[in-house]
Parts: sequence; C-alpha cells; structure tokens
Amino acid sequence: MGTEVFSLGARPYMSFSTNNNYWKDSLKQAIKTPAALISYLELDDYPIYMSTKAQSVMPIMVPLSFASRIKKGDINDPILLQILPSIKEEVFTDSNFAIDPLMEQSQMPAKGVIHKYQGRVLLICNGVCAVHCRYCFRREFDYKEATGSKSSWDKSFEYIENDKSINEVILSGGDPLLLTDQHLKFFIDKISKIKHIKRLRVHSRVPVVLPERITDNLVDILSDNRLQTVLVTHVNHANELDEVVKIALNKFQGKATLLNQSTLLKGINDCADTLAQLSEKLFECGVLPYYLHTLDKVRGTKHFHITDKEAWEIHSKLQTMLSGFLVPKIVKEVPYKSNKIQLSDFLFNPDF
Repeated sequence: MGTEVFSLGARPYMSFSTNNNYWKDSLKQAIKTPAALISYLELDDYPIYMSTKAQSVMPIMVPLSFASRIKKGDINDPILLQILPSIKEEVFTDSNFAIDPLMEQSQMPAKGVIHKYQGRVLLICNGVCAVHCRYCFRREFDYKEATGSKSSWDKSFEYIENDKSINEVILSGGDPLLLTDQHLKFFIDKISKIKHIKRLRVHSRVPVVLPERITDNLVDILSDNRLQTVLVTHVNHANELDEVVKIALNKFQGKATLLNQSTLLKGINDCADTLAQLSEKLFECGVLPYYLHTLDKVRGTKHFHITDKEAWEIHSKLQTMLSGFLVPKIVKEVPYKSNKIQLSDFLFNPDF
C-alpha cells in the first residue's frame, strides 16, 4: 500500500505508510503538553478546567491522528473529555475510589502475570500507552514492578506452562501493540510454544488512536501462528471511528476476531442513543460489540461515575434499539471474583 497524506493543521498526517516504523515518528509528534493541546484545539478557556495535579499524575498523551477527530473549540467534545486533565480529578476524598480498585497487584503469581479468571491469564507486557485516558483503572499502576527483564519473563512463561488449566493468554498493558514488531513476536512465539494455550487475545486502543501502527507486518505477526487470535479494541464513542480507523481494522478481516469493549462514562456515552450509534459504527468497521463496563472506581475518576441502577436502565433501553448481536454485555469487575459479573446479577442477586 502506498502513502496517503491528510492535512492536520499545519502538519501532514500520513495515515498509512510502507515504512513499518513510521508509527514511531507519529507517536513522537503526539500532543504531550497542555499548551500544545490548547493551541491545537483552540481552547481559549482550557486553563479554567486544567489541573496541574492531574497532569502530574498522568500527563497528556494524544496522537495527532486521534486529536484530529476532536471538534476544535468544544470543551465538551466526547473525545476531549476522555483525555483532558481536569480539576475534577482532584476529588480524592471518596474512599470508594482507590489506587488499585481491582486489587490486581495482589493477584500476580509471577511477574507480569495477572491470574484471576479461570482458564486465562493476563500478561502486562508493556507499560506504555499511545493515549492517556483519564478514566484508566491502571493510571497509577506500578508497571516497573509488574514487568521486567528477559529472565523474569521466562519465569512468567514457566508459570503458564505449568498450569494446564490455562488455555488463553491476554496481552495487555499499557498497550501491547506499542511494542516493537520484534518484541511482540517474542511474546507470541513464547506463548505459541505452550501446547495447552489455544487462544491469543490482544487488548489494544492502538488501532483507534494510532491507526498508522497497523502495518501489514504487524497483522502478520499477530495472525501467523497456530493460535486463534482475538483483537479487542476499546472505543467509547462513535466519533472515535473514521475512515482511516476502518481501513486499519479491515486489515484484520479473515485473520483475527475483532471485538470491542467500552466503558460507560458520565457525560460521554451515558445515553442509549449514543451507545446505539457506537454499536452500529463498530459493526460497519467489522467489529462486534462485546462488553460495556461500568466504571472501575480508580482514584480521580469520580466525575465519570454513574450508578449501577442508571447503567442498567441505559442498557435496558439499548436492548430495545438494536439487534441482539449488536448489544454488548453490561458487566462490572469485582475484586477476587473469578469472572466478570453481569450487572443484572450484581443488582438483583443477594449474594453480591
């Protein structure tokens, strides 16, 4: 495929390139400071909403390809609200909002391995993301402690190999698709050699926020192995999907199963109409809606929270608007539970 050039302000944005490393240059050009965000989006009132404290906890990181989908001058744009370091994040007084809401760091039997679900483990293979989402439940996760050297990864793979009940490995982070092709191949080759592993699942925001990373070589690395490959994207609003993203996702057709998980966020997608538009647009891109998560209560995210009852009502309305296969399951994570919990069970089952 050749190179397509789109105008993005004063800087050219090449959506796809024959250069497999072009995405690295694109990532270097990402917006990383409040001043750059203010300038690009023409947000005259941005300092009113800006939190230096929130910025220090998790700095701004927005690839230009993702920023191009934000409406300039609109402080309430649904994409902007996901990446804006807001003064609302400074509300740390509620003890229900914790640094590690899912208690993940106490469920790591080996370095980088989170084993809380029957039959599958999650590998924290990278601590870096292409975009910094303000609602991220790992916003204060100790990636340095969770990931390590080649010798520590050998012990992680040994743990997986010794537990024959595990049949699926999930690559997570950070974002696994920000690993170099060589590094990603290292993980996949190691996983492929474990005979009782059937599936490789990759959780990534990259196809949406940095679509130029989806090179032919990357697709081949993910699909050219004996494992069934599942790519789970993370899209919260239909505005995040454009033609460039669709082209990137289409590269996986016939090579991987494409699913999407969303997080229900106040002021962004807490509306059945908005979620219906998202499901329809995902399906147009060849992606099946999979999970709709209630917010994980991580410190600094209370302004995104809606009650479980409100979430249930929104989802109930959504079910009346779409074909069944377009309706994502609405779930919540509960620490130390061996599976995600259907919200209906949580609300109506006295055992919870």
